[in-house]
Amino acid sequence: MKIVFIFFFFFYLLQSCICDNTIMRMQSLRDGDLIFSEGKRFAFGFFSLGVSKLRYVGIWYAQVSEQTVVWVANRDRPMNDTSGVIRFSSRGNLCIYASVNTTEPLWSTNVSESIVEPTLVARLSALGNLVLLDSVTEKGFWESFDHPTDSSLPFMRLGFTRKDGLDRILTSWKSPGDPSSGTFTFRINRTGFPQMILYKGMVPWWRTGSWTGLKWSGVPGMARRGSSIFHSSFVNTEDEVSITNRVTDASVITRMMVNETGYVQRFTWVATEKRWNVFWSVPKEECDYYAHCGLNGYCDPTISASFVCTCLPGFEPKIPRDWLLRDTSGGCTQKNNASICGEKEGFVKLKRVKIPDTSVASVDMNITLKECEQRCLRNCSCVAYASAYHEGEGGAKGCLTWHGDMLDARIYMDSGQDFYIRADRKEIERWNKNGSLRKRRVIFIVTSLIAAVMLLTVISFCFVRKRRKSNRRRRSSTILAPGSLDIEDQFRFEEDQGREWELPLFELNTIVTATNNFAFRNKLGEGGFGPVYKGVLENGMEIAVKRLSKNSCQGMEEFKNEVKLISKLQHRNLVRMLGCCVESEEKMLVYEYLPNKSLDYFIFDEEQRAELAWPKRMEIICGIARGILYLHQDSRLRIIHRDLKASNVLLDNEMIPKIADFGMARIFGGNQIRGSTNRVVGTYGYMSPEYAMEGHFSVKSDVYSFGVLILEIVTGKKNSTFHKESLNLVGQIWDLWNKDEATKVVDKLMNQKIYDENEVMKCVHIGLLCVQENASDRPDMPSVVSMFSHNANDFPPPKHPAFTSGRKTHVKNDDSTSGAYPSGENSNSVNDITLTDVHGR
Repeated sequence: MKIVFIFFFFFYLLQSCICDNTIMRMQSLRDGDLIFSEGKRFAFGFFSLGVSKLRYVGIWYAQVSEQTVVWVANRDRPMNDTSGVIRFSSRGNLCIYASVNTTEPLWSTNVSESIVEPTLVARLSALGNLVLLDSVTEKGFWESFDHPTDSSLPFMRLGFTRKDGLDRILTSWKSPGDPSSGTFTFRINRTGFPQMILYKGMVPWWRTGSWTGLKWSGVPGMARRGSSIFHSSFVNTEDEVSITNRVTDASVITRMMVNETGYVQRFTWVATEKRWNVFWSVPKEECDYYAHCGLNGYCDPTISASFVCTCLPGFEPKIPRDWLLRDTSGGCTQKNNASICGEKEGFVKLKRVKIPDTSVASVDMNITLKECEQRCLRNCSCVAYASAYHEGEGGAKGCLTWHGDMLDARIYMDSGQDFYIRADRKEIERWNKNGSLRKRRVIFIVTSLIAAVMLLTVISFCFVRKRRKSNRRRRSSTILAPGSLDIEDQFRFEEDQGREWELPLFELNTIVTATNNFAFRNKLGEGGFGPVYKGVLENGMEIAVKRLSKNSCQGMEEFKNEVKLISKLQHRNLVRMLGCCVESEEKMLVYEYLPNKSLDYFIFDEEQRAELAWPKRMEIICGIARGILYLHQDSRLRIIHRDLKASNVLLDNEMIPKIADFGMARIFGGNQIRGSTNRVVGTYGYMSPEYAMEGHFSVKSDVYSFGVLILEIVTGKKNSTFHKESLNLVGQIWDLWNKDEATKVVDKLMNQKIYDENEVMKCVHIGLLCVQENASDRPDMPSVVSMFSHNANDFPPPKHPAFTSGRKTHVKNDDSTSGAYPSGENSNSVNDITLTDVHGR
């Protein structure tokens, strides 16, 4: 009996790996078991995110209270239950299987050659690197550092090696609750002189600039702010091009990541406050975005606060009229009368420059900057030059030359390098003269600004101190009772001086307590405004808190707009605001908590959509229609929402729809029927053509968005998803409608026995009427609501919809997600691109 017990005891030890950093070749790791790195900083095993039941395998910080996953193996193939297992295959690959009985892995290390070593193990290193190696010889076969997901840890390489073909890139998650491969990738470019580029899909989004010898030129604070803690080493040889970030203090917990909204950020863990601190984040200003000023233009924030683009020396706007309208997408072209290939030309020097995209530059590391100038001068095709490495030991080194159009240059206040652009003598004289005047003007402006800021700081300090003392005496409860609250005093709404609104005010401590200090597990989602958290007040009331992020693509204008509008709107189908909080640097909106998240969570997820029967879908459509009708006609203000979409429709516990996110809305006068703007906001796929292309908006703009919503609810598909020959869902439905085959688009997950096909086709008909290309052809919302109670035979036939195949449309965008508050499915697919500027980048 004792022998049997000992046998089973050792068998258990062989199967369970919860106390070690190693999985032996004959062992397996089941869901619930973990291995820890030496020192137990990192853990490896199965996990879920938030309230999701999907199971993933990955690596996370074990000593951090906020769930922080840094690597996911099966990011695109999760498991639906806890029956998964990790074990070695017969060829020596570490594999993830859905259960102990399956033979086809969901994920594998994919080592090409069979590994025969019996001492093969998988070990989690102290750096957070999962390594396959021979435990005797320490020969490595595979490591997770060579296959990163969205995060880079200290001592991890990013870049490529030519011998083995490995390209170590970061790819964002789809959303905070979905680690599958997202829209943004961050990698070292393989052409020209090395630099790292953040791509949105295949399009450059932001660029690090080239390596200066100490840091990336497009991250000025990279070396300066962390010189004593962080150290970066760059390798550029025939075999390898890579960057490795290290920490000199092993106690520092840090990571760099690409998030789902298009930011590259470095975080450090603040143990005393139990939160991640953003050490640096890019892009952070207008000039950071790739090619913001077009070909041969450059971005200079010292020129003006409102317009930062100008042409490089010797160039002029290609389409001057567009530049007057602040549209720089056409870029700049060389001046007609310029002669830059003779004896009268030279170079204009720009200072503090992030040099243009080096993927098209030629490089020679073996000549000096003076020799570089002579080489460029002798070659008439050479339009500019710069030093390759302008920092580091030994001073400037190497030569970069450009021989065509230049992209993505900008000026810094206290960083950058000298950049030399070829120009004729007249241009050089004009530029030197203007540059001298401009330098004196900049010095005067900067000096004046410093003095003004110092004066304002003193005044503000005195005001805030007096105000806080007054507030402490006045507040006797956690939530101020509704009363005559002067929003001007709290928000400094300059344009609303003297106006007062009645609105409950929450103290910051109340919100912090309710959300458990904004704990990750309380996070419901994240949009352009910032993250949204669930909270519970002391009285047991559940709330949702929208917290304005410092890096938010929306800002104070949207915040004020939402406060002003929702505080005045009351309707069953509109989300209800409970109050707001403006304290210290925090700006938050507090809403009723709606447990069923947003509409997109249901209609774009197969499992959830299957539970959404037609009668409930019809109720949701009609509820949204009534909410829009109230905004357009029945409220005391006429409101154009401008960002109606599935993620901005919330669902309460009875699945009653409530329209949310009024940050982009506009108020119309009683007789006003349309407006226009140079700042287009909204979401591609839901935007009407006249608004997306010309900036004109009206009640018919919201009608168009509602039409798209109807078609998405009927089909369970996103409008922006490509459908065979059609550009989008609307195009597919239009094609089938003309063939009398529209019933084919109805969601197959709905039970056909419990819906009336005529009623469904009536909704499709109404949807197509709403998305017609010309705004005048679309019905208004009173007509739409009336249609739901009438026979479809009385409806006019729909005309050609907008943005379908056969119509060429170009919309420039900035991809800031503007979702409603609780959507944990706030993805960054094309469907969630929020356009914020009619002239784009």
